[in-house]
Amino acid sequence: MGKKINPLGFRLGFTQNHRSHWFAQQRDYSEALREDEKIHNCIENYIRLIKSSSDYGGLARIEIRKKTNLLHIKIYIGFHDLLAKRPRRPQEMKQLINDIEYLALQNRLSVRVLQNRIPVCRDLFVFMEEVAKPYREPNILAEYIALQIKSRVPFKKTIQKALELAKEADVKGIRILIKGRIGGKERARSKSTKQGRVPLQTIRAKIDYCYYMAQTIYGVLGIKIWIFEDEE
Repeated sequence: MGKKINPLGFRLGFTQNHRSHWFAQQRDYSEALREDEKIHNCIENYIRLIKSSSDYGGLARIEIRKKTNLLHIKIYIGFHDLLAKRPRRPQEMKQLINDIEYLALQNRLSVRVLQNRIPVCRDLFVFMEEVAKPYREPNILAEYIALQIKSRVPFKKTIQKALELAKEADVKGIRILIKGRIGGKERARSKSTKQGRVPLQTIRAKIDYCYYMAQTIYGVLGIKIWIFEDEE
């Protein structure tokens, strides 16, 4: 059973916590969910803007907390240098906050139209925090693999280097699955690599997971990564 569903949702309440905290009535749920999606896309575009094509490991995960008059966003990044190395960072950060405020305002206006209520202005707080071990984050490893494949680095060499980076980050197990036209082959295929233990059926096992799409000249490659961090 544990191998057929998303490992993050399978462990909610045990070893995995929600990354978005808010409450909404049934009639408002879709609007609140759409607002989360727009905020995620806005932040991802901002991270993509400030880093060059040779950088990777920008965004690890995003946590959102919403209340009636409060919007709290915490951005976990892999390497702080990606945000601090450019002199125009303050202007870009200000633009990001303005974009999120605009999205939040638009969402409150749409809720008002549905419910015929006056929207409540919310205070916005955006925090950025650097993760201690970036290569324990599956999103960062997936970005690394995608960048190497786009640069036409040999597939086996890329996977072996990713496994070494994960091992240096003290993970207990990792599994990498890539599907698509690997190496520019005519027929799409899948390649799976595993190192250590990845007990997907064990609920007390703390497993992180991500799915990443890499756009190459041969088409889109799908990258899935499971990381076994610890067992409670």
